Amino acid sequence: MKKIILVFVFGCLLSSTCMMAQTWSLVWHDEFNDSVINPQNWTFDTGTAGDGWGNNELENYTRRPQNAVIKNGNLLIIANKEKLDGSKYTSARLKTHTLQRWTYGKIEARIKLPFRKGLWPAFWMLGDTIDDIGFPFCGEIDIMECVNTDPAIHGTMHWVSQNELASYSGTTDIGNIHVYHTYSVEWDSNSIKWFVDDKKYWEGLVRNNINQTDAFHHPFFILLNMAVGGGWPGPPDRTTHFPDTMYVDYVRVYQRKQILKDK
Repeated sequence: MKKIILVFVFGCLLSSTCMMAQTWSLVWHDEFNDSVINPQNWTFDTGTAGDGWGNNELENYTRRPQNAVIKNGNLLIIANKEKLDGSKYTSARLKTHTLQRWTYGKIEARIKLPFRKGLWPAFWMLGDTIDDIGFPFCGEIDIMECVNTDPAIHGTMHWVSQNELASYSGTTDIGNIHVYHTYSVEWDSNSIKWFVDDKKYWEGLVRNNINQTDAFHHPFFILLNMAVGGGWPGPPDRTTHFPDTMYVDYVRVYQRKQILKDK
């Protein structure tokens, strides 16, 4: 087999009908098929951060199985109405920070979302420099956010431009949120593109650090969480039933791989 591959590559190098092409290569994934959340992939943010994580959120994040657990090949992030250390709600926020990070790639997850007033599920990324320079200087890529009972999915990039918070955001209506959809970005040195079920709906340019987007040319890590309340969705109301759950079937990261192929 090795001899056949070497002959093919040599033949292509001598032929004008061969060209370089790019394809996605899987470099990291979690299929959530283990009995417990993999500590080599995920750690937890806990508590309230004192200010509702900068968004006036109402939940207290925990690492308890009541809020984050693996069942039937899914990661379940569960929001509960319960009192904990002054908060009226609990939920979970997982991240790959200090464990896994990437610069560029296709970052994808298959997720089934809740659909209630006051709930704010998200699949997103933060710059790995957050502990050194803070947000928003580290940059943020929101792959998927959904609030309340609006079937719109939001994809956003946040960074600092001209010493102020800059944001660029697009939305798409996906109709039925109660079924699984695949949410992803394709991120390279030129742009960040947002997709739902492999259909692109938004794109932001980062080529040559346009508009001071240099933060997006450095490593980022992944987060999964479900906030309760906050300045964007507002608080739950009498129509919000707890517990409610965000189901994550898998998270996968791909990076570009060059291959030789015939034209």
